[in-house]
Amino acid sequence: MTEGEFRLAYAPGVTPAKWARIWDERVREVPLRLIQVPAAEAVPLLRNGGADAAFVRLPIDREALHMIPLYVEATVVVVPKEHAVAAADEVKLADLADEDVFEPLDDVLEWDERPGEPAFTRPATTAAAVELVASDAGVLLVPQSLARLHHRKDLTYRPVTDAPQSQVGLAWLEDATTDRMEDLIGIVRGRTPNSSRGRTSSDAPARPPKQPAAKQSASKQSASKQQSARKKAQPKRAPAKRRRK
Repeated sequence: MTEGEFRLAYAPGVTPAKWARIWDERVREVPLRLIQVPAAEAVPLLRNGGADAAFVRLPIDREALHMIPLYVEATVVVVPKEHAVAAADEVKLADLADEDVFEPLDDVLEWDERPGEPAFTRPATTAAAVELVASDAGVLLVPQSLARLHHRKDLTYRPVTDAPQSQVGLAWLEDATTDRMEDLIGIVRGRTPNSSRGRTSSDAPARPPKQPAAKQSASKQSASKQQSARKKAQPKRAPAKRRRK
């Protein structure tokens, strides 16, 4: 963490606005600086000291890193609005068998076998691939957040139900679990401001020590038992008879 701020990197498609707003409410003394970087550069930025934490797309090289998985995104296919796919609510990979499919160099999906046919070129970025889809040169499969990020009026997208998905997580260096990092972990996990989980003992609210219940001394307990026994041993008196006049 640099002097006076906490630097949070995030990959395209990740929207940290909600967490940043909560940070501003809870950690007012330390400004949060958001840094958008290509997905492939988020981990190198962490290792080089350019960020204190990062929202990354998995999988990543986890050596010397802590990582918390956050959520999984659906994969969609981006097509022109007049494309046949646009008439369906959702599609399968087999439905794209005859399509030219773009594979940008910054693709974040992990494929065992890519669907369709390879397009005529590999664009450098997802943004460039979207431009080519708009020219009706092929289709593109991406996480839904990236389809929204690069939205165009002449394009649409549909879920691909059997495509691999992209998972987003929070990563930071193992030796950089500071108090501010613990604050961020609590925020993304939805903890309340008063929760002590993930906080150091100096940050957690102190609880007064429990007072042991008062115990009677052995002599007092013995005296009490003897008195009770004497009361039980005493015979009950018969009620006095009234004299006749």
